[in-house]
Amino acid sequence: MILGVYWYFKFPDHLYDFRFFKFYPGYGGHADNSAELAARVQVENIDEFIRKLEKLKEDFKNTYLHLNINKNQLIINIGDYQLFDFHFQLAEEIEELLIREHAELLDSDIPFTIQSSKSYAPEREEFKNIEHRFIQMVGSDFKTNNAENYTIRIDCNLPLQYKKDFINDLTRVCREENINVFYYNDFDCKDHGNLMLFFSNGRQYKESVQKVDINSFGKKVRLLTQKFPLHFGHFGNFKEYPLHGPHVKLMVDEEYILNKK
Repeated sequence: MILGVYWYFKFPDHLYDFRFFKFYPGYGGHADNSAELAARVQVENIDEFIRKLEKLKEDFKNTYLHLNINKNQLIINIGDYQLFDFHFQLAEEIEELLIREHAELLDSDIPFTIQSSKSYAPEREEFKNIEHRFIQMVGSDFKTNNAENYTIRIDCNLPLQYKKDFINDLTRVCREENINVFYYNDFDCKDHGNLMLFFSNGRQYKESVQKVDINSFGKKVRLLTQKFPLHFGHFGNFKEYPLHGPHVKLMVDEEYILNKK
């Protein structure tokens, strides 16, 4: 699983600027569509261009690419439910190829008859269900450049005398499990405390995509329940809800993950 900074509802303003590609946002909810980068172009030698495009795609193993073809015209689609930086990097490199090939940008209002299609699937890992019920996968509100963040959240509580050691052990687990972002909110009440824990990563580029084995991480978190009197979920009522924070233990790309104060 890839955690970290992504875009779905809005374009990453001031980070990327495209001549051929347009951004089509996802809608979520009942619409449940992926976000897309799409370019409608015309090239002189369609077969040669597609060969070059296929060669380029080999460097982007985590991306989906789809082509609709009509003679020497084609619609290029890059889409997913989370567009990470490497999706936009692929679009940038395709644009460089289009410029070298003297491609022409086509008006989307002109009729387009699909004569053939080609799809290039991402190199995905085998799908695994999350085995640990205490793990929640959450998004975020918008941060810098309209970024969102895909994050693990765990709610728990424990006696305050164990809190510091528990947090330190979690920090160690994060380093072992390829997680570079760990922060938490808390609420301490007498000798007990509620915790809301967040785990993620930063921006994901093609040269350094980070993958997290979420079940391996969850197994290590559960093992900590044997070391500490830890319970999942929160005790008390809304007055004890853990809103104090965030307290940062590990962080990268902070402006894309935490709200500025």
